[in-house]
This record gives sequence, structure tokens and C-alpha cells, in this order.
Amino acid sequence: MLARRQLLVPCLLAAASASCGGSSSQPSSGFGVVQSSLSRNTSPQVSSTDLSTLATDNTKFAFDFYQALTAGDETSNEFYSPYSVSIALAMTYAGAQGETATQMASALDFELPLATLSPAFDALDLALASRAQGQSGADGQPFTLNVVNSIWGDKTLAFQPPFLDTLAVNYGAAVRVVDFLHAPDTARVNINDWVAGETDNLIENLLPSGSISNATVFVLVDAIDFSAGWATPFQVSSTQPGTFHRLDGSTTQPPMMSEYLETTYASGSNWQAVDLPYAGNSTSMLLIVPQAGQFAAVESSLTGDFIGTVVQTLAPAGVTLTMPKFTIQGATVSLKAELTSLGMVDAFTTAADFSGITSAPVFLSDVLQQAYIEVDESGTKAAAATAVIGETLSALSNTATVTVDRPFFAIIRDDPTGTVLFVARVVDPQQ
Repeated sequence: MLARRQLLVPCLLAAASASCGGSSSQPSSGFGVVQSSLSRNTSPQVSSTDLSTLATDNTKFAFDFYQALTAGDETSNEFYSPYSVSIALAMTYAGAQGETATQMASALDFELPLATLSPAFDALDLALASRAQGQSGADGQPFTLNVVNSIWGDKTLAFQPPFLDTLAVNYGAAVRVVDFLHAPDTARVNINDWVAGETDNLIENLLPSGSISNATVFVLVDAIDFSAGWATPFQVSSTQPGTFHRLDGSTTQPPMMSEYLETTYASGSNWQAVDLPYAGNSTSMLLIVPQAGQFAAVESSLTGDFIGTVVQTLAPAGVTLTMPKFTIQGATVSLKAELTSLGMVDAFTTAADFSGITSAPVFLSDVLQQAYIEVDESGTKAAAATAVIGETLSALSNTATVTVDRPFFAIIRDDPTGTVLFVARVVDPQQ
């Protein structure tokens, strides 16, 4: 039925034509591009219930993953993009079968069936893209919220046509054809260059040396770039050194921003929360500040339900806010152990079943992410990229004062959908 769209990568690379179905080009960068003959669906018919379910499930995963990521570690800052992980693995999930698919759905908290899940991600992605329309970001630059996806395949690998159609229609992704077998490092550099270009050069080395080998057959990549100015910027003249209390009782003196804001505020028995809207009031940073001595207790309670409760409790308030400027430049980290601990086991073993991607026996060798965030008086710059690496099996009205002078959490959300885009744990703003 789909024979006219059967995209056999070797044929298209050699012929550089559309004779096998779809289209191909060979740009000067040295890799070909293969696309399904189907176009991105820019008006997916997705119910509000399904879209809400996806956002809720993604938020649940965001903090299930947070607990796995930070288990046993209170000493370091953390910053990651749960949304980037979700969408990169959703593309991979589109080609999973059997127990592999079941485990992935459970680990990623996907409740929607695949036939509904992919269009829901499409609708969510389009909704996020619309946030940038007519908005201004930090330093007067346009508001940026850009999510892009791609798949990089070895020239010897034949992808299943329905999988390529799903990527094209719901994720706007095409196959970049490279030679992992004979030139894995060249392919790695090509992927890193693409990610850097899509993230304003904030993520420059997603795939470190040695992460790609001649056993690699595909890499699914998601990149997200975010830049936004505060709806109410902090006055630079008000920034001065202040005391920040680390978890071990020591102190540091980071530059502390200070501003009176008319925003929303909530508090619990051992925490305060304040929502900092960005320009356009469609995205915001939710700060959750545990009381002194309560960081571990609040951190252990971080779940999707807890965040939902905090958001529902937020009420208009005048807030005098003092908080540190901070930057977190993360190195590339493997997410394999955390995903395995959440139940995504078979995907990383010889038991993997990705026959929906290709008939060749493949498994996931790793899932890598690198993330960056910079917060200052004008706003926030953030970026993240996630790579899913596939290999052949033969290889294996209140008032409040909030002083953020102790470890805290920063959660960047898309407010209309409730999607958690980024999560930060800041235990030392000068670390």
C-alpha cells in the first residue's frame, strides 16, 4: 500500500533522486536528506482532552525522571529538558513494538495510544511554536521557543515507510543520510553542527568523541531553543552581591537581583513559590524555594501532582523578590541509567524490538542530553538537545517577600498547556 513511498536510503543516496519515493538532496555539508512524500500536518485534529492528557503525562514524566536523575546527589546543580527527552523518545517509540513499546510507554508516562500520541505531540509542538508570534525576548530580541527534530541514518539502513511517514507528518523530521559505518566521526561532527545551529550555538558538542561508532545506524535528535525577556525586568542597578546559603551550611556571594513584582504567589508548610512570567505572559518560570532545612523534604515531594497543586494554589500578590543570577552550562550526560530505572529496560538490550523503524535488528546504545540556562536581569536563555542513538545488535491577593538565598528549583513552563519545558535545581549559583 505504501510502496510508492518506500524510502530505501541506499537507493536514494546513490541515485540522489526521488525515484524510490519521497525526495532527496545532497547539500554541500556532505550528507543527503531523505523525506517522506507526506508533509507535516500543520492542523492536526486533536481534542483538548488528549492535549491536556499529553501535557499532564509529560509533567509526570518530568518529575519521575527528576527523582531518578537526582537520587543520592545533593551536591550539584542540575538542569535538563524533560520535554526534549519526551519528544525524542516519542519519535523512537513510534517504531517500537511488543514489550519494548510497552516498557517505553510506561517509563515515559504515555497514556495515549500511538495513533493519538503522535498527532498530540504535533499539536503541542505547533502550540509552542505559536508562542513566539509578536513577542519580544531578552535585550529586545524576538521571543524564541523553537523545537526541531531530525533523524540521521546510515546509508546502508532501510527505514520502514510508515515510520518515516510518522516522523514527517507529526514531527516535521526527515532523514539525514550519513556514513556511520566508514566515517562515524564525520557524522558525529555533522550532527553536532546541526544542533549548534538550531540552539544559537548554546549546545555545541552534544555528541562527545567516542559516542558514535561504526556500529551506529541511526541517531534521533531533538533540539529546543528558548529565549525570553521577563514581563517585568529586574533593574540592573538593584543587583548587588548577597549571601546564598549552601546545603552544607557554607555561604557564597553571588550577584542578587531584586525587584517588586505584581505576579502570583503560593506557600505551603515548608516552601514558597512565585511565578515569573515572560514577555507575552504565555510562558513563565516557577520558582519553588524550600524553607531553611527543608530542601530534602520538598525535593522528595516533587511530582507532577505536587507541581499541579502549586500552580492551582498560585494567587495574585505583590512580591518583593530577591534571587541570584545564574548560569548552568551542562556537559553531555547519559540518561540510560535513569530511563532503565523507570522501567525502559529492553530498549537498551538485545531484547529490543524496533522493527517499526527498520527490519534490521537494532537496540539503543544510549540517550544523551546537554542543556544550558542563563538567567539575568533581562530574562532567560535556555537550550537543550537530546540524542537517541541506535546501533546494530551485533555491536550491543497577598503580599510576600521571597529571598532566594538558599537552594531552589526553577521550572520553565508553557502556561496554556502546562508543559514543563525545563527543570533546574540550583544548589550553588556560582558552582
